[in-house]
Amino acid sequence: MPPTSTPQRQNRRNRQLHLLLLAAALSLCTVICAQAARAADPAPSLVIVGGDRSYPPYEFLDKDDRPSGYNVELTRAVARVMGLKVDIRLGAWSQRRQDLVRGDVDLLEGMSYSDERAKSVDFSPPHTIVHHSIFARKGGNRHPTLADLRGKEVLVLNDGIMQEFLAANRVGAKVVPVPTHADVLRSLASGKHDYAVMAKLPGLYLIRELGLSNLEAVGDPVSAQQYCFAVKKGNAALLARFNEGLAILKNTGEYQRIYNRWLGVLEPPGLSWSEVFRYGAIVVLPLILLAGGSVLWSRALRREVAARTAELTREVEERRHAEEELRNRQQQLVQADKMAALGILVSGVAHEINNPNGLILLNLPVVMEAFRDAEPILEEYYEKNGDFEFGGLSYRRMREALPKLMQQMQEGSRRVKLIVEDLKDFARQQEPGQTAELDLNETVQAALRLLANLIEKSTEHFIVSLGDGIPKLNGSAQRIEQVVVNLLVNACQALPSPDRGIELATWFDQEHRQVVLEVRDQGTGIAPEHLAHLTDPFFTTKRESGGTGLGLSVSSGIVKEHGGELSFSSVPGAGTTARLTFTVADKESAP
Repeated sequence: MPPTSTPQRQNRRNRQLHLLLLAAALSLCTVICAQAARAADPAPSLVIVGGDRSYPPYEFLDKDDRPSGYNVELTRAVARVMGLKVDIRLGAWSQRRQDLVRGDVDLLEGMSYSDERAKSVDFSPPHTIVHHSIFARKGGNRHPTLADLRGKEVLVLNDGIMQEFLAANRVGAKVVPVPTHADVLRSLASGKHDYAVMAKLPGLYLIRELGLSNLEAVGDPVSAQQYCFAVKKGNAALLARFNEGLAILKNTGEYQRIYNRWLGVLEPPGLSWSEVFRYGAIVVLPLILLAGGSVLWSRALRREVAARTAELTREVEERRHAEEELRNRQQQLVQADKMAALGILVSGVAHEINNPNGLILLNLPVVMEAFRDAEPILEEYYEKNGDFEFGGLSYRRMREALPKLMQQMQEGSRRVKLIVEDLKDFARQQEPGQTAELDLNETVQAALRLLANLIEKSTEHFIVSLGDGIPKLNGSAQRIEQVVVNLLVNACQALPSPDRGIELATWFDQEHRQVVLEVRDQGTGIAPEHLAHLTDPFFTTKRESGGTGLGLSVSSGIVKEHGGELSFSSVPGAGTTARLTFTVADKESAP
């Protein structure tokens, strides 16, 4: 092979150089894009969270010196849903406040709101309300007020909200700040100072845990404080992430579960082992002796009963078969009677609900109009005198929230009225043979309103497709609605988990002149040997869960009364389809 010429070698070197330059440019672009992406995300990779080490059940160090409590669990739940990493550090409250100002911690997981604090700290919406009370040694005044604290030595948490509260309200007490809430109660229990003012629930919790039996909460709560997440002034990005996470937890119900777990009613202490043994010796031991005697006597009795029972077994078995047939017939009559009684009950309850609900619908617009008339006066007062308390919150917050709250109340009341009317229609008794024109789509929508809550709990994928131009049917809307309700309830009960779906569709088959309704579920399906018996009276595969076997039997009878047909198809493990068809006469061929 001839050697490569010099121009060819030069061209090859030029191409290699161009490729190297292109690769370097691509690497540089990748680095720049990665840095830009990191700069676009203001959230830190690790959020340092501060809190009080002695504020149970909100936040505290457990027996293993690990952070625990309502605030800790709520913070970790927010971090989880928002994809954040948190390092929770609990210590003395005053120190943690200073750490936030210095930037040593990014967020405090629990801090009471005040206008003074809002000058240096940004707050989230409150995630709970903390009530504060006066604590005293037993044997003294059991109903003190703030006025009774004048001239008294009052223990408070250093840099806590009650220290600010007493100063702002000029109570005239000699305030004694201490590092932790546990120190507040220990000092009071030891006979030092006169009173303590602190959050009621942590106070009761610490009294029980520390065994301070000479202390109690006295009088009515003196203050209710909004308890929020807090970040250093200007850290809007981190606060927005936590606000969004808190909203997600409230919408999913996880927030309520955390709240109920930690902030429920404080339970009284249980019995000690010595008390258990003492009560056992007094009460349980005689019962055991009595039970032993009863066992000996019952054994002798059982032998005699067994001999006689053997003689009666055959007769009982014969009667059982006869009685089973009678019970089956009676059960169908009882079920029909229960449905009639339920219709009367629903009508009465609907009347009782509609009366107060009507007052709400009537009076709420008047209240809304009154607020709109008063708003200019309130605004003028606000501009002249600054913010003020209005309905338990600051006016500048309430003026935005109140119209939305009243609008939500009005929409909820209208929904109550609509649901009650649907219940009355569903339960209304109709004389046999009494028919009228009915719109299948309207009947389906009424059934969906009744079952909205069940459907929402049963599936996350519910699809409704109501066809256009469906001819009116002749029959009872209430009885057809009962059939639709039964089919939807069965579909919901067939789903093994909410990620499986249900589809409901209606349409008009022009070729066969049929109005069709289908309910398709992605449930467990029905075994082939059971399909032919679905509409048999008392046939059910859900006997253990309370099924009577009457729903589809009654539905099939209603459909036949209306000249229709109810059919089923199913694939085990994949789902079931229930089809309801009504043949409509051709208008041109009708006499």
